[in-house]
Amino acid sequence: MEKIWVLAEQKEGEPATAALEMLTAARRFATSVEAISYGAGAAGTAAALGEHGASRLYDLGELGDSLAGPRVAAGIAALIEAKGAPDAVFLAQSYDGRDVAGRLSARLDRPVLTNVVGLADEGGSLLSEHAIFGGTKVLKAKFSGEGPALFVIRPKSFAAEPSAGEAAAVEAVELPETGQSDAAKVVSRHEEERSGPQLDEAAVVVSGGRGLGTAESYSLVEELAQLLNGAAGASRAIVDAGWVPYSHQVGQTGKTVKPTVYIACGISGATQHMVGMKSSKHIIAVNKDESAPIFTIADLGVVGDVHNVLPKLIEAIKAKK
Repeated sequence: MEKIWVLAEQKEGEPATAALEMLTAARRFATSVEAISYGAGAAGTAAALGEHGASRLYDLGELGDSLAGPRVAAGIAALIEAKGAPDAVFLAQSYDGRDVAGRLSARLDRPVLTNVVGLADEGGSLLSEHAIFGGTKVLKAKFSGEGPALFVIRPKSFAAEPSAGEAAAVEAVELPETGQSDAAKVVSRHEEERSGPQLDEAAVVVSGGRGLGTAESYSLVEELAQLLNGAAGASRAIVDAGWVPYSHQVGQTGKTVKPTVYIACGISGATQHMVGMKSSKHIIAVNKDESAPIFTIADLGVVGDVHNVLPKLIEAIKAKK
């Protein structure tokens, strides 16, 4: 393939990890990889994006109180009209990424393939892999017809690996008029308070499930995660029960994590949960049901009640420290 564009989301001059993952994947398939970013600090990501394979960065500028979807989709469509279409556009499966993808699909009259977990070169075209039925099956798909292939890629599907590239050349792009599609405005923003690493970036993740018994017992998960300098996660069951916020959920409809160590506490191992964490390097499971599905993917399984195991583990770690 000749060229792939990557929508590189960023925050305060730091590119999202998903953007670096997609750039790493893109340079495997195309001779030229370029990035598109937006918001305050976008130009500041040029060095990191270049290090991961982007030769050029199209800076769409600040969006003010507008949603990303309408303006970024319009900006990408305008870039295609001005510079010609790339072979493919990669977008992260994030809130903004999905919004941009849907609007860009409508503008270009091209379909979009979502929940991509793998890509392969097949005769000069990209063959995408998609986890379906809760991750139990993998479907393969391929674009046909004229125009760019639009792929929405699930985070953690590829590893972010730097290359020897120099900082991407920054080119400012003037956004076109967006009309009524840009009528919705952001009136306020709220960032959830947290301590420790982000769930989807942590090297250690400790997650709790319904086996904890009560919402109060989730404090054991949080304490263990803090002692290990990790992040606390949760199964969908206890999120739906209101024990913890949705931002803690690991699984197909939550966050995908790929830590060095994943500790599942009182989680039986529903397919929906396992698809979000089964790529972890080392998996430790604690469950009193020796037939729990989580043990089929665990590197170390502890058959026991979390209310007995976790306090002892916490006590041992404190003693060692």
